[in-house]
Amino acid sequence: MMVVLESLKAEERLAFVLHDMFAVPFAEIGPIVGKSPDAAKMLASRARRKVQDRPLPTGEKRQRREVVDAFLAASREGDFDALMKLLDPEVIWVRRTAHGSKVVIGPNEVLAAVQRGDVARVEARRVSVDGEPGILAWGPTGRPIALMSCTVADGKIVAVESLVDPGRLARMDLPGRRG
Repeated sequence: MMVVLESLKAEERLAFVLHDMFAVPFAEIGPIVGKSPDAAKMLASRARRKVQDRPLPTGEKRQRREVVDAFLAASREGDFDALMKLLDPEVIWVRRTAHGSKVVIGPNEVLAAVQRGDVARVEARRVSVDGEPGILAWGPTGRPIALMSCTVADGKIVAVESLVDPGRLARMDLPGRRG
């Protein structure tokens, strides 16, 4: 729920939370978000749809792992066409850093991160994150630099939540990289 709320525009989130959680009438929400009551109602409705449409993993676990493996292989090979085919057009990417979280929607941000990566210096492999396929990446020093949880639905990655906070990663019991 927090990931989806973070992905909403501020006015959508405010209208949704005020109305659906605290029963504030739209006549009062409108002035708060700088819109008419009808526009505030539309903001809340749009936010509600986004929250309800949050995809859950689908397919067998083996199939979800295969999608993540294909993503890793395409990343290593720099095959951006293959990457685009694996990413849902509305993929949600949440990056949790030591300084807070950033949420972006769409495959371009994911592709930009892959392009910035140095495959010669970073090792990454599929791991299980809360029972779902994810990715753990180690930097040149052998320390973990990112842990990513991937949600796969209908054969595409629809959400990625990545932890790139070195302090939090250091406190986690993570597997070491292969020698």
